[in-house]
Amino acid sequence: MHSVNANGASIPALGLGTWTLEDEECSQLVSDALAIGYRHLDTARMYHNEVAVGAGLRASGAARDAVFVTTKVWWTDIAPGDLQRSTEASLKDLGLDHVDLLLIHWPNPNIPLEASIKALNEVKRDGLARHIGVANFPTGLLSKAIELSEAPLVANQVEYHPYLDQSKVMGLCRANEVALVSYCPLFRDGGLFAERVIQDAAARHGKTPGQIVLRWHVQQEGVVAIPRTTKSARLAENIDIFDFALSAEEMAAISAMTGQNKRICDADFAPEWDAA
Repeated sequence: MHSVNANGASIPALGLGTWTLEDEECSQLVSDALAIGYRHLDTARMYHNEVAVGAGLRASGAARDAVFVTTKVWWTDIAPGDLQRSTEASLKDLGLDHVDLLLIHWPNPNIPLEASIKALNEVKRDGLARHIGVANFPTGLLSKAIELSEAPLVANQVEYHPYLDQSKVMGLCRANEVALVSYCPLFRDGGLFAERVIQDAAARHGKTPGQIVLRWHVQQEGVVAIPRTTKSARLAENIDIFDFALSAEEMAAISAMTGQNKRICDADFAPEWDAA
């Protein structure tokens, strides 16, 4: 599978998002995904499914060093001490001695960013995470986080799909060799798949609308997509995107839709910063 290289990290360009997946369903989907070639799993402390993700990883029989595992520290737990405790709890639930990528899930205006980034670096130095990064950081905070971090940040995970312009964040990520990891890459309500530009590209390439959208993601420099699904059959569809390429015209037509700026994640618990 194609990987994105970001400040020394090699991140598989397509991963399995596990938000909302729970218990046996989650474990089975993780195991099924790894069985058909996925090598990137994304979870978070807030998802309350790290035990299930770890069980699925073990059940799959995949070699640990062949799978890129990401988890995230919730925004209420990113103060020094709290961040370390959250990471240790995640590792215990996952059944792992380290994750490949540890992210601050959201910024917190009540906790100094310098303290959070320092704690994140300490976790990396202690060997609990191979790489570190952030999620849902707008450009101003991302710039500051990059400047504050002793170790290079390798990812900023944000909502991104053809209905949402993230060009400002993407530009900053590319300038600093930071991967942009897209969550909700397929949008959600199904309307995206009915768009004419998506339908036409699907017909030309003999692919599904979902495959066209995921191909649009991974064909962009430095972009990783982590679609979530509850259906094992959809796992195979989502990963089958590396045997074709969209034309420059098709890429541009899909990208032109981002001006609609439709957003799924309305995080009213988080600071009111523009994620674009």
